[in-house]
Amino acid sequence: MINASLVKELREKTGAGMMDCKKALVATEGDLEKAVVWLRENGILKAQKKAHRVAAEGMCEYAIAGNKAVLFEVNCETDFVAKTKEFQELVKTIGNAILNSDVSDTEAALNVATENGTVNDLLINATATIGEKIALRRVNVLEKTDDQVFGSYSHMNGKIAVVNVVEGCDELVAKDVCMHIAAMNPQFLNRDSVDPAELEKEREILRKETLNEGKPEKIVDRIVDGKIQKYFKTVCLVEQEFVKNPDQTVGDYLKANDGTILKFVRLEVGEGVEKNNDEAAAEN
Repeated sequence: MINASLVKELREKTGAGMMDCKKALVATEGDLEKAVVWLRENGILKAQKKAHRVAAEGMCEYAIAGNKAVLFEVNCETDFVAKTKEFQELVKTIGNAILNSDVSDTEAALNVATENGTVNDLLINATATIGEKIALRRVNVLEKTDDQVFGSYSHMNGKIAVVNVVEGCDELVAKDVCMHIAAMNPQFLNRDSVDPAELEKEREILRKETLNEGKPEKIVDRIVDGKIQKYFKTVCLVEQEFVKNPDQTVGDYLKANDGTILKFVRLEVGEGVEKNNDEAAAEN
């Protein structure tokens, strides 16, 4: 009988997944040192060597049930792995596990239990099996009321995924807006949601730009005000030209369908990750 404390000790010693540690101890009749060797022989400890590598490919996905939606990103090192059935099934398993839990952030999601250990165990085991670093990078949870609806859209097999919450209209309208968000990448919902610090930074950049264009200083602020109005139309979702009909804004499209958008989340694979193409080659 392999007790939990021994499994925990082996896991802390090697960093391998809980289920793999248990298998190793069963195979070696509880001998800790032999279990470490077993993990090495079965390629499981290779996962630890990949822990520092850059995983900037992968998939963004969502899972929705009732009034709750989870939008998340799982990364790997190459697009080839991201397209495999094994990786995509792992992503769906993780999504359903998070959806059925009460967690709302990435760190907590790693400890969510599944049929084969925690989400973190699944990631460690997948890293060992697949041969690339597999990581859960971002988790977002959205909730709605019974009177509201979710819109959802996945682009390019999960390279971009969007979920929104709207009221007053149906899911088809909500999905249309999600498709727009995927294409145009708005930074904010509306003017009220623009970060004041971000706005002030943009205003200062535009002011210096206008001065460098040789405009008289006495009219610079007025010119900048005009440019800020254009800035809002670029970064605010409801003010952007609707991709399906540039003659109306997204806000106009929603209004025409008696809809209001309350919130949205857009994820794109590898956003903000600095890739190092030489890293994997150097390590192999």
